[in-house]
Amino acid sequence: MNSNELSQQEFIQFSQFLERQCGIVLSENKSYLVKSRLMPLIREEKIADLSTCLQLIQSGNQAKLREKVVDAMTTNETLWFRDKYPFDILTNTLFNSLSSSRRKVRIWSAACSSGQEPYSIAMLVHEYKQKHPRAFPAGVEIVATDISTDMLARAKRGSYDHLSIGRGLPEERKNRFFRSVEGNHMQLLPEITSMVSFKTQNLLDSYSSLGKFDVVFCRNVLIYFSVTNKRKILQQIAACLQDDGALFLGASESIGELTHLFTLVRNNPGIFYSKKAR
Repeated sequence: MNSNELSQQEFIQFSQFLERQCGIVLSENKSYLVKSRLMPLIREEKIADLSTCLQLIQSGNQAKLREKVVDAMTTNETLWFRDKYPFDILTNTLFNSLSSSRRKVRIWSAACSSGQEPYSIAMLVHEYKQKHPRAFPAGVEIVATDISTDMLARAKRGSYDHLSIGRGLPEERKNRFFRSVEGNHMQLLPEITSMVSFKTQNLLDSYSSLGKFDVVFCRNVLIYFSVTNKRKILQQIAACLQDDGALFLGASESIGELTHLFTLVRNNPGIFYSKKAR
């Protein structure tokens, strides 16, 4: 067998490793994904082949390599204002009810990848405050988390190439919130980047240090977890949401049987989930 092809046993072992590390479940037909995600890392780290890499991450003294492997496997493409309707609901419904809050409004972007989602939210907050100068008297805090330290480092920079900028960002907002910099990149203005704080967070760990939130975006993430871990994540999100706080999931995701924790709220278009008051 080619040393850069996985045997069935190696794939099983790697799948078990990945689920232990971050909860992500690989279906049986995803061997190609492991190869495509890890080969660039293997070349960068000058590791002999894929099999050797798998042996190394299962040894006891390769913490940094394990972190890089998890980073490579959990990095997902994202775009600005993805699916549009959650951002419309945020602006047209939720901001109206939260804008007079006497406490700081807190929004969490979970699994934020390279930062497009939390920065999209920050743009909406900025625009809303321009239209309603007295809104959010105690301020708005946007917390963005991801398991990948590499993604978080990229997101913090707030610098994007023109290909990334073109994925979902209207021209008007590009002109308003970015400036051109050297190297064919666009830099977000400080008035947007300053609204977002980035933190490392494994969704299988405790969220207690993050505090309470009024709105949580956890979109297109749960599809990668087992039913048991999905339930655990949703229960922990409910615990960190304020009563009547809003949860946005991906278009193909749902709360499952946890109807005692959340109420489905239909908008036109789109849906979100409201945490039931205790």
